[in-house]
Amino acid sequence: MRLFFSGKGGVGKTTMACATAIYHARQGKRTLLVSTDPASNVSDVLEQPIGYGVVPVQGTPNLWATEIDPDQAVKEYKARVLDPYRAIMPEDILASLEEQLSGPCTVEVAAFDRFIDFMDAEDYEVVVFDTAPTGHTLRLLALCVDWSKYIEVAAQGSGQTCLGPVRTIQGAKAKYDEATALLKDPTKTQFVFVMRAEALSIYETLRAAKELGGQGIVPVRLIANGVLPPEAGEGKELEAKRTEQEARIAEAEAGLGLSAARIALRPEEVKGVRALLAVGEELYDGARPALFAAAERPAGQEAAVPSPDLQALLSPRPGQTKVFFFTGKGGVGKTTVSCLTALHLAERGYNTLLVTTDPAAHLGRVLDRPVGAEPGLVAPNLMAVHIDQVKAFQEYRARVLEEAAKTASEEMLKATAEELDSPCTEEMAAFDKFARYFEDESYDFIVLDTAPTGHTLRLLDLPFQYAQQTALAAAEAQNASAAQRAADARFQKLIARLKDPSLTAFAFVFYPEATPILESHRAFLDLKAAGIEAQFLVANMVLSPEQASNPFAQRRRAMQQRYLMEAHRRFGLPVLTLPLVDKEPKGLVALGELGRNLRTPAGTTTSTRPGSGRDTETLGRAVKWPAERRGGRPWRKSAS
Repeated sequence: MRLFFSGKGGVGKTTMACATAIYHARQGKRTLLVSTDPASNVSDVLEQPIGYGVVPVQGTPNLWATEIDPDQAVKEYKARVLDPYRAIMPEDILASLEEQLSGPCTVEVAAFDRFIDFMDAEDYEVVVFDTAPTGHTLRLLALCVDWSKYIEVAAQGSGQTCLGPVRTIQGAKAKYDEATALLKDPTKTQFVFVMRAEALSIYETLRAAKELGGQGIVPVRLIANGVLPPEAGEGKELEAKRTEQEARIAEAEAGLGLSAARIALRPEEVKGVRALLAVGEELYDGARPALFAAAERPAGQEAAVPSPDLQALLSPRPGQTKVFFFTGKGGVGKTTVSCLTALHLAERGYNTLLVTTDPAAHLGRVLDRPVGAEPGLVAPNLMAVHIDQVKAFQEYRARVLEEAAKTASEEMLKATAEELDSPCTEEMAAFDKFARYFEDESYDFIVLDTAPTGHTLRLLDLPFQYAQQTALAAAEAQNASAAQRAADARFQKLIARLKDPSLTAFAFVFYPEATPILESHRAFLDLKAAGIEAQFLVANMVLSPEQASNPFAQRRRAMQQRYLMEAHRRFGLPVLTLPLVDKEPKGLVALGELGRNLRTPAGTTTSTRPGSGRDTETLGRAVKWPAERRGGRPWRKSAS
């Protein structure tokens, strides 16, 4: 049996997948746990190194685990494709194939190919897949059909694909067809949706279920994670929250036609085999968790970390557009932080564009305004847009063919059209759309709400890969074409802008727990190695002293304070905090109010107010804005 755990980022898919794998292994079944997320947290949750190879999970007989590493997958994929031809093909042909397999799209197909291998893992009775957040998981599953069709069409046409001659990948078609059949067979593959009892999580779950249904895949189980237990305390606000959670769960149950298993919110994070086993027993046996079995933790000290210089961060560069990237683990509040930042800048009279690169695209839900595939006005001075991958692909394909038609023969044009129908062209098109917004100089600020960490790193890696590819092509050609030189110059300019901290500000959003901090720190180091520096952190869902009114909340707050200090220690960056709020922020009024609560942690010092130790610096008050910049005219670049 294959079990897929899917859902919005940050809802607890990894926890539920790990708990399920441990539970089945404890029942005596040979079990394999596979992470398809490029920013896998399986090692963090199991508290042991996992990595690319299949390794036994310590302390749990019958359980093995692996994390699909795209880079390692590429090496194996290239070897598998090229090795059979090394003894029979000339060196120049092999070199040409090697070059074709060095393109960015090889990363996607190689990781996908590795995933297919585990779909057919017959050595295990149970294979549990911990997937990437919903939008990217849907893309992964659709690739089975897309690649099979592409190979078939290419074989009947020119015999060429974006990965080289079709004969080099023809053998993969049968494997993809078999995987498609397995995914649609409920006796062999089951889909489990994990959600939080929150509007965005439920919206994404219902939308994903509809898309899966279109592929002939029907979910069989629903898990509502993080439900407030009685131990969380009593009172009007807590009862209102419980009532709201039950209403949300009922909405999801009605939409899916499934009864939800409710998993209680813990006073501390779930890590390690023992804690995961308790979750598995609650999930499959209905065992009531002993939430206060461990010794009570002391309240702990207040986190004392520096906060950023907001005035410098939120001031534009004269005559240039400044870009904010908000990234981090799925579900930590990147969209909310991006929206309230963009709204704040627009309210100060700066012409601002808000862009989401996340396929899930929740901007419209958070802003409570329609957000389309082209920039549209959502508030004075504020435009918003989401990158629609299907539309981006159509535009990209039409543009490339139109340009090719000027010089190419009919035969070459047909071959180009076939190659553009490759499934990986969609990624290139989405990147091209992102790059065009990133290059736009008609705004004072561009705020980017990104996909979860692994896929954002992939997006940011593309200009480096394309630059290397175009530079290599230009160097090999005796007379590089004007198009090649222009492409190389474009990617070099993109890279330079990404590396310029005065033009591009990177911020990691996290909630104060180990897993989001560890995932963000790995991404932070990857960016640093590429010459891209992050400038600050945003800690979301932070409990205030007033909210820690009972032992349950006090334990959670003590945990959060420890992790705020841990985040500053690891990153060496200043921190802003957002409080835990009773209701999900929706609409401009709620976002504006929440923005006024984006503040420095208690006990911090700030560069805007040297020596201040009070919790009073907020997004709405810390910066002295020039009076002449308020109420600026939309869609004309402001004079500095």
